[in-house]
Amino acid sequence: MGGDLHCHTKLSDGSLGIEDLISLAKRSNVSTIAIADLDCLAGTVRGKIIGERLGVQVIPGVELSASDKATGARVHILGYLNEFPDRLEGLCHRNSLARKKAAHFMMLQVAKLYPVSTEFIVKCATGSTNIFPSHIMQALVECGCADSLYGELYQKLFSPGAPGSVYTAPKFPDAAEVVDAVHAAGGIAVLASPAADGSLEVLPRLLEHGLDGLEVWHPSADAATSDSLKKLAAKHKLLCVGGTGFRGLYSPARVRVGEVETPDDALQKLLGYKARQKRLAKKAAKAAAQGAD
Repeated sequence: MGGDLHCHTKLSDGSLGIEDLISLAKRSNVSTIAIADLDCLAGTVRGKIIGERLGVQVIPGVELSASDKATGARVHILGYLNEFPDRLEGLCHRNSLARKKAAHFMMLQVAKLYPVSTEFIVKCATGSTNIFPSHIMQALVECGCADSLYGELYQKLFSPGAPGSVYTAPKFPDAAEVVDAVHAAGGIAVLASPAADGSLEVLPRLLEHGLDGLEVWHPSADAATSDSLKKLAAKHKLLCVGGTGFRGLYSPARVRVGEVETPDDALQKLLGYKARQKRLAKKAAKAAAQGAD
């Protein structure tokens, strides 16, 4: 059995709590998930405990926001199996502050245009460590100003550069810095949803920083795109992972937990990756020592 290695909870931009998400995975016969909340590690320990109780393997993860310093494009890095997650807390805090600053400006602009208060938007984000456009849209839907979260009004308000847009881009660190941070935390760094973000331009530079994998399977990637990404990963000897990016009510398109999965062979490679890297490093060090003799 494979696993859905990209799920979000209410702690970031998902609508379900940790236990609800894991229960849903159990009822959906999904045996393995990864909780990868945006710039948030708060659910790591609780997710593991609840997963053990319910019989679902929960892989600890995080999705870190970044940018490509060369193009300014948005980039997301998934960090899996971090041995020292506390080393990522500073980065998560910086990203959270940047996101809150941008969200504050967007809320003020929306409150000027529609009969919705910033206090109500904050209420819609209860339980989250931040405020996302989906929370703003939920407030607008509940106030009767929109009939869906991701319809015409969403495109008008949150399309960068569009007439009437209130979107403010948070300032996130360079993607290479984020990959380095994941490695410093003893984790596995994977370029998230490149088909959605269009972030493959940054790949050569991330490879120089030891990027470990690509998110090959994702709702944004059709079969041909996933096949192309898989070949690219094989070319550079990268891990392949996949998942839905599940956000519950806040998912941009209808998707069920486990609908997009990491195949079992790829999952096992991910789970055994760090042990294999340690063996290779030990072997290389031994060979170097023998060469010196």
